Amino acid sequence: MTQPAIWLGTSLKMYFSYAQTLAWCRAVAQIARQHPAVRDGRIGLFVLPAFPTLPAVKALFADTPVRVGAQNIAPAASGAWTGEVSASMVQELGGTLAEIGHAERRRHFAENDAQISAKVALALQSQLTPVLCIGEAQQDTPDAAAEACAIQLRRALTEAQSLHGSLLLAYEPQWAIGAPQPAPEGHIRAVCRALRQQPLPAGITLQVIYGGSAGPGLLSRLEESVDGLFLGRFAHDPAALAQIVDEADALLARESV
Repeated sequence: MTQPAIWLGTSLKMYFSYAQTLAWCRAVAQIARQHPAVRDGRIGLFVLPAFPTLPAVKALFADTPVRVGAQNIAPAASGAWTGEVSASMVQELGGTLAEIGHAERRRHFAENDAQISAKVALALQSQLTPVLCIGEAQQDTPDAAAEACAIQLRRALTEAQSLHGSLLLAYEPQWAIGAPQPAPEGHIRAVCRALRQQPLPAGITLQVIYGGSAGPGLLSRLEESVDGLFLGRFAHDPAALAQIVDEADALLARESV
């Protein structure tokens, strides 16, 4: 399957109620139906809602190219894992992505490198695209940040050496998550360029998106140095999301000239 030139996605985390989630999805589905660059696949939209909403959200986007996934998966295929959800069940419900390794999961639930590596492998085995979140904890030089992120990437792929699939690598410097401004553009460009140059298992392809207080105007400033944005609360307003879709479309038009 041909990958979009630009990805725009968001995790709804635990901000919305069930009814609010469905209302937001209806509005975004309408954007997807109306926008030519989304319809023809040049811009890929994805949403990661709360687990209980997955079947209803999938149904709302059924006639659109919008991809739906989970905010987490279990580090095991099945078994006595109370409260967890398996990658295979996400796939069974129609999900095509799984967010893995977000800074909040690492911080609040003490997720470690071994668990994250297991989740990446399980996602790929279930034909899910991992949305793998990596990022340095403290603000540092681009070179230091790139090295820290490269280590995280290598560790996350430990169990995926013989697997096949695509990977969305979400570079989210932890110090920029929820901050008033994203990381400086030069910092983002340098780290994402270094991540694109990392050696990968033979069967894995990678696209790099940026998250961490991402908002309007950032994609245009980063241009071809990233493959899209992982949006936060800014995307909770469907009209604001539509604004970034238009920005992505304009960027693609400039690049094609």
